[in-house]
Amino acid sequence: MRSPDSRPSATLADHAADQLAFIRDTMVRAGRFTAVSGAGTMITGVVGLTAALVAPRAESSASWLITWLLAAAVAVPVSLVAVARKARRSGQSLRAGPARTFALAFAPSLAAGALLTAALVLAGAWQLLPGAWLVCYGAAVVSGGAFSVRTVPVFGTVLVILGAATLFVPVAAHAWLLGAGFGVAHLFFGFFIARYHGG
Repeated sequence: MRSPDSRPSATLADHAADQLAFIRDTMVRAGRFTAVSGAGTMITGVVGLTAALVAPRAESSASWLITWLLAAAVAVPVSLVAVARKARRSGQSLRAGPARTFALAFAPSLAAGALLTAALVLAGAWQLLPGAWLVCYGAAVVSGGAFSVRTVPVFGTVLVILGAATLFVPVAAHAWLLGAGFGVAHLFFGFFIARYHGG
């Protein structure tokens, strides 16, 4: 014969389980996305530095743009693969929790950068592209970095500052600032992340 208070005990256990699940889910969502890859960031820096050296030799604005778009086409998959490998090593999911929050914060500024690129090219405002790229990409890194290790938003802030400077300096300095942002800054912060934040 079942004890008269077995049902209330079961209800209490179910309630406690629900509360624990809620707490666990909240903690996961509030966690930090630590799978930003220092090694991947450094490889991206090498790609960016190469583009900064090659692009100024382009024979036309269209060729210059293609050089940078090709660099992005190489850098993005490299970064994604490096992040996936680091996440797998650390057991961090890329589909939920901090990774999802990071991606949702990161994406809007990148989308804005893509839209600005198309608009500026159509308007023939080629000289504004380097600054727009650095500012939008830096803003994406700052936004996503708010949910990652402290080094990441600092990195993004450096990119935004370089981009802001690029918008107001002579065109002759653009290659140097693009190299500083997409090359040197990536190498420096990538090394720092790899050294102090697990690869």
